[in-house]
Amino acid sequence: MESIIRVDNLTHTYGVGTPFQRSAVEGLSLDIRRGEFLGIIGHIGSGKSTLIQHLNGLLKPSSGTIYLDGADIWAEPKKIRSVRFRVGLVFQYPEYQLFEDTVRKDIAFGPKNMGLAADEVERRVLAALSAVGLDESVLDKSPFALSGGQKRRVAIAGVMAMEPEVLILDEPTAGLDPRGRESILQMLREYHEKRGSTVVLVSHSMEEIARNAQRIIVLSGGGVCMEGTPAEVFARADELEAVGLDVPQSTKIAAALRRRGMAVEGSIFTVDALARAILPKKEVGSC
Repeated sequence: MESIIRVDNLTHTYGVGTPFQRSAVEGLSLDIRRGEFLGIIGHIGSGKSTLIQHLNGLLKPSSGTIYLDGADIWAEPKKIRSVRFRVGLVFQYPEYQLFEDTVRKDIAFGPKNMGLAADEVERRVLAALSAVGLDESVLDKSPFALSGGQKRRVAIAGVMAMEPEVLILDEPTAGLDPRGRESILQMLREYHEKRGSTVVLVSHSMEEIARNAQRIIVLSGGGVCMEGTPAEVFARADELEAVGLDVPQSTKIAAALRRRGMAVEGSIFTVDALARAILPKKEVGSC
């Protein structure tokens, strides 16, 4: 699978020349593949937020290069705005960035700034609204009159409406209850499957990453310390714990069952996989 974004030896230093100078990422290199659902995990301070703000040019590298489709995104600084239409970034608690007086205007803000014709803007607004599972009846309502979950969907729809080639989401389920979290994740899975766009999910939840990501990149100390499929990454539980991370609860349960002598086969990192592994072990008629 070819790369759509390549990060080459990225370093970003804050507070240069001051006593508070520090590098949030240093010598970081990675590839994001076209059409994949990628998970990025890391302890607080690992460089996750700094990294993703470089991917669409919100931050400029202190050194190193970000390539989009093989082209340095900073080769022509005056064109960096076009990169932000191709690589959409949804910040944590995006509903705090809603500002228009109707849902329609909020979702249309990005497409209008792209200079699209009115009928194309409207098409994208309706398509994005459908993608996030909201009814057209909310279009002329104030976004501030909606529920918390609906506000978040509207904010995500505003980025989706630009139809980016890469959609990056920073902790999109933060602060939501379990039903709200699953609803947002289901929406993202459907979006990825239907559009075939690249989706990058940044999350502190190992369960969310395990259940949704096709590949995982683990950050630590401003660099990449591990990458692979969920099965490959979560099989290295000791190394994850050494960098301040955990493994999914289902992985822990499977390991505990093995220690007690149960033959739990395969890599277990989701509840469904755990159920498939242990249910056949139950004896017929047992409680």
